[in-house]
Amino acid sequence: MRAYQTLTVETQGRVAVVTFRRADQLNAMNRLMQGEITEALEALSSDAGVGAIVVTGEGRGFMAGADIKEYAAQTAAEFDTFQAAGTRMYAAIENNRKPVIAAVNGFALGGGMELVLCCDIVIANQFAKLGLPEIKLGLIPGGGGTQRTVAKLGRNRASLLLMTGAIVPASEFVSAGLVNEIVDVERLMPRALELAGMIAAEPASAIEGLKVLTAHAVSGDLADGLAMERNILGGLYRSEVGQRRVREFAERSATKVKKAGP
Repeated sequence: MRAYQTLTVETQGRVAVVTFRRADQLNAMNRLMQGEITEALEALSSDAGVGAIVVTGEGRGFMAGADIKEYAAQTAAEFDTFQAAGTRMYAAIENNRKPVIAAVNGFALGGGMELVLCCDIVIANQFAKLGLPEIKLGLIPGGGGTQRTVAKLGRNRASLLLMTGAIVPASEFVSAGLVNEIVDVERLMPRALELAGMIAAEPASAIEGLKVLTAHAVSGDLADGLAMERNILGGLYRSEVGQRRVREFAERSATKVKKAGP
């Protein structure tokens, strides 16, 4: 994978770590970073050597939204191009074939929170804060924030967040299920890497199937989702890996029963 200017991609076994590196700007996203995130995540999606991805930020910020200086200086045509490119970037995360874990180390605001909303699992440190403050600029989120926030938080909680532009401690999102865990600063990356390693060790085809099904369950038809579930499970069960793992589990279970005795 090539070297990037605004981020780095490192691998630890079957886990890839993508780190945003515009720390002096709280990792605010400019057009260059937007394109590099898309390129990196799309490449990792098709990399058979990668089983899970962790995204995080350098310094005090995860991602403090769009680079406001560049954003404010855009022409109307540049704005439209930026928004279209953003749609592709968020899709590269949300529709990635690999699970994407956000390790939120600081502010995740605007586009940064929208990025978090696209991730499969979210771990945050005790100082992390999230918010969609676009209303303070007389704007609204443009990277799916209105839709994904309602889907993950419910309409009333999402409306309060969106209409006030509040910046909220990540700990307040645990009960809603948006944030999975809050950990101490020094435990953030070790915990994210631990989870990523556990997931990456499982059969890639099964993990990919789970990603498809959980995404469908958010907005898709239940009957269609159940049919998809049966089809994916059937394929996994009939696969060589599936057959082997089922046999091994059955053998271990039989051994435990014998040891337990009457």
